[in-house]
Formats: sequence, structure tokens, C-alpha cells
Amino acid sequence: MRIAAPEFGPVPLIATRVGVAAVFLLVILAANGRGRQLYAHARPLIVLGALSAAVPFTLFAFAVLALTAGFASVLNATVPLFGALVAYVWLGDTLGRMRIVGLVIGFAGVLVLVSDRISFDQGGSGWAILATLTASLLYGIAASFIKKYLANVDPLVNAAGSEIAATAMLAIPAIALWPAANPSPLSWASAISLGIFCTGVALVMFFRLIARIGPAKAITVTYLIPAFGVLWGFLFLDEPISGRMVAGCAVILIGTSLASGMIGGRP
Repeated sequence: MRIAAPEFGPVPLIATRVGVAAVFLLVILAANGRGRQLYAHARPLIVLGALSAAVPFTLFAFAVLALTAGFASVLNATVPLFGALVAYVWLGDTLGRMRIVGLVIGFAGVLVLVSDRISFDQGGSGWAILATLTASLLYGIAASFIKKYLANVDPLVNAAGSEIAATAMLAIPAIALWPAANPSPLSWASAISLGIFCTGVALVMFFRLIARIGPAKAITVTYLIPAFGVLWGFLFLDEPISGRMVAGCAVILIGTSLASGMIGGRP
């Protein structure tokens, strides 16, 4: 997203991303003879497409116009906090003491990183930060939505249906906002990779995980995103790594371990 968003623009990039993912997943779905299940669950899949793809993907693409890939990845670590709260309020999931401690510690690590960047003045990062937090909240809502309405549906059907719906939602806006200059081959390669690997393959695994262990626990894996986001940003985009970023990621990983039960409780 950090590479492709400046050339594509947020909406055209995400329309391309979900479109590629939809085609990729449809091919797999057809090969497994499960295509008819899309029609049986069309309505909840449309809602899921908005909550888990069309809106949050676009918000992140907008955010990386002003934020580094590593910084945006760190903000994405708020998903488990939102997910746990939504699951508690909506689904009645329990929040054990150690899990609460872990979530609080993880979120504190995120605050360490954003505390000096929140500004809504011209040239500030406030709107980009707000966009990523809103996207993270939508991810948390989407996880509980899957558990409540689509838990018994094949994860592949959920993944394909949500991306098809997102593609339909973004198609017309993407055409209207398509850049005058054709994006570079590197940006096209980034967009296609986003669609296949970071969306198609990843969603199948993630939806299967939600069905197996529940939404609040499944999305604690997003605490790991900052460490990898910062690393890839440093290696491929020459983004700087500050002491604040290292400290924040360390705190987040400690929170992840507590929230998932890797330390302080049963795994």
C-alpha cells in the first residue's frame, strides 16, 4: 500500500486489490465446487465486504499517504483491543484478568508510538491516525459479525464473498477517481501482490482461525503486525527505526503474549 497508494490513489488501489482477490478466490472456490454457497449467504457477505474490506482497506490506503508503512502497521495493533470490547458487548465473550492486562499493555505500546504524532494541523498526521483507528474498529466489528452470522459458513466462501462485495462497492468510485497517469509496473506489482497474498490467501487463513477459536482471540495476532511492518519498512523502503518504535513494539509483543495466554496462562 505504501508503494502503490501515491500513484493509484486510495480508492482505485483498493478496488484493484479486492478485485484481484475476488478473482483469485473465485477460481479456488469454483475448483472446489462451492460457488453456490455464495448465493445462500449473499446478504451477510455484503455487510462483511464493507466491514472487513471496502471501508477499512481504503482508510489504510489513505493513511499511508501520510504515514510510513511501519507506523501504520503499529496503529493496526489496536484491532485486538477493539475486537475484545466488541466481542464482550455484542457476543458476551468473557474477559479474564490476564487477558485484560495483556490488551491494556499492548495498547499502551501503541500509545507510546503515536503520542507525539497526533496533530490535525496542516501537514499533521491526525487524520491519517484517525483513519487507521477507525479501520481497526471496523476489523473488530467484522470479526464478531463473522462469529455471529457466518461462523458455520466455509471460510473460503466468506473470503470470496466479502471480496466480491467489496469489489462491487468500489468499482464505480474507482473508475471515477482512476489516475490520469498509468501507475508504474512496481505499483501494479504491489497492487496485485496485495490482492493475492495479503488478501486472498490471508483471509482464508484468518476466517478459518476465527471459526476455530473465536474473533477476540483470533485478532490478537495483529499485535505481531507492528514488528513485521517496521522490519519490512526498514528493509524495503528505507524507513527509519527509532528507539520509540522499538520500545513500543516490545511492549506490544509482551501484551500479545499475555492476551493469547503464551505467558501468564494456558496457551
